[in-house]
Amino acid sequence: MINFTDIFKKGFLDVTTGDLSFKTILMAVLAAFICGMIIYFVYRRFYKGVIYSNNFNILLVMVSVITSFIVLTISSNVVLSLGMVGALSIVRFRTAVKDPLDVGFVFWAVAVGITCGAGLYLMSFLCSIAIALVYILLVHFKASTRVFLLIVKFDNTANENVQSILRMLNYSVKNKTGISNKTELTLEIKSKSDNSTYVTILSNIEGVHSATLVEYTGDFGE
Repeated sequence: MINFTDIFKKGFLDVTTGDLSFKTILMAVLAAFICGMIIYFVYRRFYKGVIYSNNFNILLVMVSVITSFIVLTISSNVVLSLGMVGALSIVRFRTAVKDPLDVGFVFWAVAVGITCGAGLYLMSFLCSIAIALVYILLVHFKASTRVFLLIVKFDNTANENVQSILRMLNYSVKNKTGISNKTELTLEIKSKSDNSTYVTILSNIEGVHSATLVEYTGDFGE
């Protein structure tokens, strides 16, 4: 009969962590924590979303550290790595990430944990600094064109007067709703300034019930 020990080397089946020393573990976790704190301060200082979540920011540091010792465990033994993959495959996260940038920060934290767990401390630190600088630069870079949403509700009798004002604007129709003898228009307006005098003009037209202007940034609240 063929025994499994004849096929696999004894070292492959021997579940040990002999290659890991206390110094290696401490260095990996400490490096992951330091790089995780870089992520923490960058996210806290330059967050551009609607509502800042400190819990999510703390999670980024925890992900960095946790991923680092997961990689340490996987690298210590092949059998342990297979078991770890099977155990982690049953984990499901139900929390929705509303801001796409938050997904980038999560991947950043995971990458830090992987590189630190693999012993690439300098690479993890330098890449974290580089990513932080790129993010800060892009956050401070503002496009010259701003996007607004204009919502106008008016009677059909005022349609000609409303259209005469809208012809002066650079807009695209996003939604048009007609109910009885009334119309509601949702327009996307691109402008390089925050001049909104046309909103007042529209509001003063007879037959216009309301004219609302909202700057659209793509951010959503909780």
